[in-house]
Amino acid sequence: MNRLTIIWIALPFFVGFISYLLPRYVRILSLGVAIASTGYALWLFTQPPLTLQLLDNFGVTLLLDSLSGFFILTNALVTAAVIFYCWNTGKTAFFYMQIIILHGSVNAAFACTDFISLYVALEVISIAAFLLIAYPRTDRAIWVGLRYLFVSNVAMLFYLVGAVLVYQTNYSFAFVGIRGAPPEALALIFMGLLVKGGIFVPGLWLPLTHSESESPVSAMLSGVVVKAGVLPLVRCALLVEEFDPIIRIFGVGTALLGVGYAVFEKDTKRMLAFHTVSQLGFILAAPEVGGFYALTHGLVKAALFLIAGVLPSRNFKELQHQPIHTPIWIALVIASFSISGFPLLSGFGAKVLTMKSLLPWQVVGMNVAALGTAISFAKFIFLPYEQQAQQEKIQSGFWAASALLIGSLFLANVAYYEAYSLENIIKPLATIALGWLAYLLVFRRTTVKLPRLLEQFDHLIGVMSLMLILLFWMVLA
Repeated sequence: MNRLTIIWIALPFFVGFISYLLPRYVRILSLGVAIASTGYALWLFTQPPLTLQLLDNFGVTLLLDSLSGFFILTNALVTAAVIFYCWNTGKTAFFYMQIIILHGSVNAAFACTDFISLYVALEVISIAAFLLIAYPRTDRAIWVGLRYLFVSNVAMLFYLVGAVLVYQTNYSFAFVGIRGAPPEALALIFMGLLVKGGIFVPGLWLPLTHSESESPVSAMLSGVVVKAGVLPLVRCALLVEEFDPIIRIFGVGTALLGVGYAVFEKDTKRMLAFHTVSQLGFILAAPEVGGFYALTHGLVKAALFLIAGVLPSRNFKELQHQPIHTPIWIALVIASFSISGFPLLSGFGAKVLTMKSLLPWQVVGMNVAALGTAISFAKFIFLPYEQQAQQEKIQSGFWAASALLIGSLFLANVAYYEAYSLENIIKPLATIALGWLAYLLVFRRTTVKLPRLLEQFDHLIGVMSLMLILLFWMVLA
């Protein structure tokens, strides 16, 4: 079992490097790694938790259990879908190499339960993600990539100092060491993870980065990469109960912040990016069931970003006057239904399970966020469509990727079949209906341009400093 786990962790990096030397087989090798991760994740659900002590004296530990299984399965399915999507697009071996190295480093981050090995995994993720963002080599792409890399490195500097302070206190890098660590250590570590995960105000680097990247890269970033910063926060909440309220507070805050921007956003990819911020809040709002919600969100968001890449425009106002090809509209509606919590799709079970796991003080805020989600995705659902709409030729890889992701949403629906009671069905349907009504009567005709001040590069660094003060106060309290 231990040997299998080590092979699984090392496989993406080995394949990533040799595939660059075998460009003819790079797509098959990359897909093979994604399939291997799918099998490993499914196998985890049948096994007891596995703990690997790599360096006992330093607390360097890996933990593979059902929680990490949900995240690993998300990574595997999204990576496979992206590979299908890019199959006939002429991407070079370098692109697939970075995709598979990114896949491997995200898997490693999901397995870590110590701060130092997580730091290494997150840094590799940053480099691979930067190279994918900058892959088109346009001035805009390179600037967006460098902006992401610089913000990420600053956050990781805070995180590393916090990790060292934890070790200085406990002589161990293990997550459980935060229980007795000084407040400044906790504030620094949480600051780094909030930025990497795109959580709350420090995560406002995310909308520009995800919306300006190529669609398959956006799918990887929103579907799995940001979750490498979210799972450690979930682990900390589960391992150290004193920090559960802090994580839940940020969950509600980021859910409301993201959906507040998304409701008024007129650009398709920016709206999806803001909803990534919002949906990550649902994962943190109920840490004990966050794995299932992460799986559902990853599948939906990857599908939506890939679909957005083939729409005739990014502007919602223009799309209202340009009918979408009917099969594309159907895929768009199914994904939008799932993220809104419609029955028969895994988004329904994930929403119900999350809402049942909330504390009383969270209920109002998270229901407002759910209503905002329905309002936002009504923008997609009520777009015009027609069978004969003019549409550029869609690569077959797009349909394979969409079938994989949307089919998985239907299959994952059976994971929480207990959700199908009359009470559980009526509430989400009422929320969706109310959201659609609000959109048709109010928000469809409303034009509000929210300020982007906090998204600007120089303000992002300032926000980190202010957030450190807030975190320090919260930890002391």
